[in-house]
Amino acid sequence: MAFEKDEDDRDRRSGSASEPNDMDSSQTPARKKAGASGVGNALREAYQEALREDVPPEMLDLLGKLG
Repeated sequence: MAFEKDEDDRDRRSGSASEPNDMDSSQTPARKKAGASGVGNALREAYQEALREDVPPEMLDLLGKLG
């Protein structure tokens, strides 16, 4: 029985085939880069949309009181 436990421990440390692998083979570097590019594009678009929005009158009033 002790041998089986030692073997199980060794399998856990070495990442046996029966355990899920951290590396997802479907996520190639090019695919990860494309996903990151899509996120970057979405963030840029959200930023540009925020720049196009008008400043609320309440904020302009508060800014006027500061200056």
